[in-house]
Amino acid sequence: MSTTPTTPAAPGSTALDPAIAARLKRTDDGLLPAVAQQYDTGEVLMLGWMDDEALHRTLTTGRCTYWSRSRREYWVKGDTSGHVQAVKSVALDCDGDTLLVKVDQTGAACHTGDRTCFDADVLPLS
Repeated sequence: MSTTPTTPAAPGSTALDPAIAARLKRTDDGLLPAVAQQYDTGEVLMLGWMDDEALHRTLTTGRCTYWSRSRREYWVKGDTSGHVQAVKSVALDCDGDTLLVKVDQTGAACHTGDRTCFDADVLPLS
């Protein structure tokens, strides 16, 4: 039997500290955007999505865990690619609706193999 749910965990159904959970303003599907940033350079690496369970796992394991909206499952960054995100800190923004996860990124952050998800398609300014 798989321990991976097909939908994100409902608020309050995980081991996430209730005081933290109460501060979160989630999307209608129970998710928060999580911006991954290289801790020492400030480089923005990627955007992922976390629910309460993914945040709990991230805070307690020191590895970024995200909810994959396309695969409908949790994934730990680097488990298959080796491109690990070691968590240095996690901060909640002033509105409680976005997470900033400062990490030490090993290898590429983007699934395309680029260092960041923002390397390949810079839009022109007019």
